[in-house]
Amino acid sequence: MTQLDPAAPPELSLEHSRPTQRSQAKADRRAALLEAAAGLFAERGFNGVSIEDLGSAVGISGPAVYRHFPSKQAVLEALLVGVSEGLLSGGQQVEDAAADAASALHSLIGFHVDFALSEPDTIRVQDRDLDALTDAARREVRRLQRRYVEVWIRVLGELHPALTEDELRVRVQGTFGLLNSTPHTARIGAAQVAPDAVRPVLERMAWSALTSP
Repeated sequence: MTQLDPAAPPELSLEHSRPTQRSQAKADRRAALLEAAAGLFAERGFNGVSIEDLGSAVGISGPAVYRHFPSKQAVLEALLVGVSEGLLSGGQQVEDAAADAASALHSLIGFHVDFALSEPDTIRVQDRDLDALTDAARREVRRLQRRYVEVWIRVLGELHPALTEDELRVRVQGTFGLLNSTPHTARIGAAQVAPDAVRPVLERMAWSALTSP
């Protein structure tokens, strides 16, 4: 824990212990840009979106975007690396908090369903525009996602120790394909399916896919 300097004036110590209004506003604008980028990149593709489009989506000029990101490619990097970091961190927390492998797997499924239902645009952007990242950023996304997959493999392996490493990996990757694609396809066409109706179906299907004999 960071210790406040006892010699510093109390008001100065408190001021430096919390974000200023200006820094919070900047963080909020950055988050808004990432959210807008996910929607625009998903709709038009990375190459079909300009810096001016990104700025306009959050009510600022194109050049003002550079106060938050050095380039459009940096926006894509922050979006895809950030979501990969969030998946890994969340998956590890689920694993650490679970009482046993079965409850861990149920919680991992619920966690990933939440992600798939709330971030379908980001999933689509990664599927289509991952190659638009720099080599270093692309490697980082893949490294983070491999570690996330390993969390699932470790939990499933505890629940079914007789399964080989290859089969564990196939089951986990196949389940990701199911969970990541269905929320997007379920909203195509005139008859869109409500998320509350999609969620229990996905959770049951994922459990069956992972644990079938």
